[in-house]
Amino acid sequence: MKLSVVIVNYNVKHFLWQCLDSVRRASKGLNVEVWVVDNASTDKSIDYVRVDFPDVHYIENTENVGFARANNQAIRQATGDLVLLLNPDTFVAEDTLAHCIHFFEEHERAGAVGIHMVNHDGSFARESRRGLPTPATSFYKVVGLGRLFPTHRRFAKYYMGHLPEFADGQIEALSGAFMMLRRKALEEVGLLDETYFMYGEDIDLSYRIGRAGWERWYTPKLMLHYKGESTQQTSFRYVYNFYHAMLIFFRKHFARRYWFAWLFVEMAVLAMGILSMARKWMERGWRWLKKVTGINRLQQMRPGSPETLLFIGSNEAWEQVQAICSREGLAATRADDIPSDPMTPNYLYIVFEVTTYGHPYQNMLWQMVAAHRKGIRSHLGTYNQQTHTLILPNDIYC
Repeated sequence: MKLSVVIVNYNVKHFLWQCLDSVRRASKGLNVEVWVVDNASTDKSIDYVRVDFPDVHYIENTENVGFARANNQAIRQATGDLVLLLNPDTFVAEDTLAHCIHFFEEHERAGAVGIHMVNHDGSFARESRRGLPTPATSFYKVVGLGRLFPTHRRFAKYYMGHLPEFADGQIEALSGAFMMLRRKALEEVGLLDETYFMYGEDIDLSYRIGRAGWERWYTPKLMLHYKGESTQQTSFRYVYNFYHAMLIFFRKHFARRYWFAWLFVEMAVLAMGILSMARKWMERGWRWLKKVTGINRLQQMRPGSPETLLFIGSNEAWEQVQAICSREGLAATRADDIPSDPMTPNYLYIVFEVTTYGHPYQNMLWQMVAAHRKGIRSHLGTYNQQTHTLILPNDIYC
């Protein structure tokens, strides 16, 4: 087996279906096996996807064992020379897997490869390539020097902003959302550290791979990442896990070297966690207020305001999307009904049909990237006619 794809799922069955569909398309002509590890989801995720993806290997945990341990469960059973850790709230372009496999073949010392992740508005996800969060690098980020000097080799090192967006380059840390690994490197440095429940394990593994002399690369092949749909980002548990992971990493790898700074680092991480928690609860409260007061709908009804949704797909799917939008109070237009280029600033969402109509994921991604570079701030959505599911960045309608 050439490649084993490992996906850890928790209560995101609609995203998981779409992710598996994109992997199936990207695996054509390749020797690929797919593993899904479900961390005790309550939305019947495995039952939802098993019928359409019977060739996938499923592991169903009876409790949420965390991201690192769940990945390790599948890695130990997988047989691929390469292992891809992939988040369920993503989809990959059709040529991404083949490109990365070829990249490993051309770079014998490559131990890990990450790719160009795209946000749902077509913008570049900066966590696609990162520097190690040393105290100095983290300090530059926290005080805002990275934002002031986004391409500076030192100040912007947290996101390695000095590297070109559309060129191969060696990096220090990869994102666990898409992390392709050479099994030989994994056997040498060990699997994911299960001390991390969620977050931080990807940076830890990247660091160990680099210390062992393996190269870590970024290559600009596309993938969309909904960024956090597979976690509950407004929960205290999310904030605790994220910032606790940073403390684990610092204590494990830098506490001795930076012994004089350990108290400052731990206080700073604690303060950032509290502020993040407060901000997220404020955002959650604002979204609830807009929902109960109908502010969103009032904004959509104002003269000159953007249409909510532009649909690109088949006649049959359009009728289904219209019914959903009518039920949910969303304004919708079909691309065939407008005379000009559909990628215009007039639509909040550009929704592509991904099944019967057959839009390639690669084309959707490149259209959104091109729109963003033109200054268009639309957001990508998809409609699955097979499951009758409309996926928008912050909402799912069935």
